[in-house]
Amino acid sequence: MKRIYLCVLLTLTIFKTSFGAIDTVNIYSASMFKNVKAVVITPSDYKKSNNKYPVVYLLHGYSGNYADWVSKDADMQKLADENQMMIVCPDGAFSSWYFDSPVDLTMRYETNVSVEIPNYIDSVYHTIKDRKARAITGLSMGGHGGLSLGFRHAKTFGACGSMSGALDVSRIKKDYDVEKRLGDTIINKQYYHDLAVINTIEKYPQDSLAIIFDCGTDDFLIQQNRDTHQKMLRLKIPHDYTERPGKHDWIYWNNSLRYQLLFFKRYFSTGKI
Repeated sequence: MKRIYLCVLLTLTIFKTSFGAIDTVNIYSASMFKNVKAVVITPSDYKKSNNKYPVVYLLHGYSGNYADWVSKDADMQKLADENQMMIVCPDGAFSSWYFDSPVDLTMRYETNVSVEIPNYIDSVYHTIKDRKARAITGLSMGGHGGLSLGFRHAKTFGACGSMSGALDVSRIKKDYDVEKRLGDTIINKQYYHDLAVINTIEKYPQDSLAIIFDCGTDDFLIQQNRDTHQKMLRLKIPHDYTERPGKHDWIYWNNSLRYQLLFFKRYFSTGKI
């Protein structure tokens, strides 16, 4: 405990710039024995007010990093202000797929993103410490992470989403380092099945989830999203699904983010799906 506490103090001393803005923090991961970076965006009135804020955890895609969103969208501070929420962008490594890898024990990004980072954020920042004040979403690989972690960790997140998500990793397998994370496609076939979002949704959590996902009509992942949408309809899982003109690119994701933040804002204010 002393070691973790000292790590927190050291992180705040070195990496804090000015709360109420965009900060980069190092968060120690006990599961991976290393520091993991994250960008934290707080509303501009954060430092002046005594308010507690809901938090949206925003995940990057394959080959990206924690700084992707703030470097590709100049309005992140404005979005935090308009929606009166914190936005946290954790690092998911080049290709973690936000799994706790069964074949590489150094890759524990499910635990890190769904447990360790929210615990840190709640311990350091003025947050509303309730699942109904936390949401998780992301793009592409991060879209897989958003829905996967939302369903698998519904005690942490009350809302989840995906933008252009890779929602069926069993179709990807050897591409995009999925095999590096889940191992042999035959020996570990069950992992590919169970950890694909399109199958994860079969185990709907006891507590209701507010779910939003979307995809561009010219995106190469559109069929995976359509299939997931149709399966949710068959399973009678309440959700918001949208298709818009667009490709697998930042023009689409920057636009999509604004819709999703409004969805989460409404959920945070009402607690209803």
